[in-house]
Amino acid sequence: MTLRPWFPQHSLPLLAMLLLAACKPSGEAPDAAREPGAPAPAATAEPAGPPAADEAARKPEIPTLQVDTVDGTRYDLAARRGQWVVVNFWATWCAPCLKEMPELSALDALREHVEVIGLAYEEIDPAAMRAFLEKHPVVYPVAIVDVYAPPADFATPRGLPMTYLIDPDGKVAKQFLGPVTAADIEAAIAAAGGPQPGEAAAPDVS
Repeated sequence: MTLRPWFPQHSLPLLAMLLLAACKPSGEAPDAAREPGAPAPAATAEPAGPPAADEAARKPEIPTLQVDTVDGTRYDLAARRGQWVVVNFWATWCAPCLKEMPELSALDALREHVEVIGLAYEEIDPAAMRAFLEKHPVVYPVAIVDVYAPPADFATPRGLPMTYLIDPDGKVAKQFLGPVTAADIEAAIAAAGGPQPGEAAAPDVS
């Protein structure tokens, strides 16, 4: 994460918490003492606008993403060409994130042309994340990303959840900040020229 020089080093943890404040109820201070993987607070996130236009404009049209998932496999976004990919930034303590996980999992399982990758934007060790996912299982892969050095080709999350829809050519088709539903994603796919909701994708004959 690129920080301005005038931020003191001891302010970095506080800054990271402030960046994720959209997943907290207004007026609630970020809880720096929360243990990784602790139950989500009773909070709601109000959908906000897209990431700042100037930051988004600096990002490549076709983002790259290579991460190690918590099950020990290597995930490469470039290998998913031909699919619609949902890149979902989330955290275990974010209640709206947990609420949307079952829908994202069902979307991944039921739509052959859609894949989901979950990026846990928090400080948590892989063992704790695996234990968490045993209680909140999903069919899609999950990776933990460094809150101080998130994937460079995506805008730094201003709040959680934050979701990108990547088209079959690898380009960003839409960004969502705030909770997203399967219907939202399918509508965005249709608006971008993909299959209509509930419609199977045409077979790839190339």
